[in-house]
Amino acid sequence: MTSSSPLINRIGQVFIPVRDIEAAATWYCALLGLPVTESTHENRIYDLPGVGAAGLALDGHHREFTADGPPRFMWRVDNLTAVRDHLRSLGIDLMMDITNVGSVDILQFRDPDGNLLMVSGPSEHAT
Repeated sequence: MTSSSPLINRIGQVFIPVRDIEAAATWYCALLGLPVTESTHENRIYDLPGVGAAGLALDGHHREFTADGPPRFMWRVDNLTAVRDHLRSLGIDLMMDITNVGSVDILQFRDPDGNLLMVSGPSEHAT
């Protein structure tokens, strides 16, 4: 396929706005089972190591933000029930329990800054 645009439809990095980079790094590392390391860019960016090409970074550059709106991305997992149990073990309140939306199941929760996060997995209700 030939494109007339120099822009490629490929995500390089997703930035999540946070107010306190150290607190957010600790929370996200616990969520993802990662060790806490050092932030970069004068303590304003925290890169979360991941699987795949797209990166995930906590961004402390704009501390005055609103967290309204829908989730900006989703994590894709194989076992949504295990994720729900993990979230509950961390004391994270779910915005919705596992919900079927057709071909997949999702659940949503908020980070300490109020950002809405979403996880998607295979439908447990598929027929």
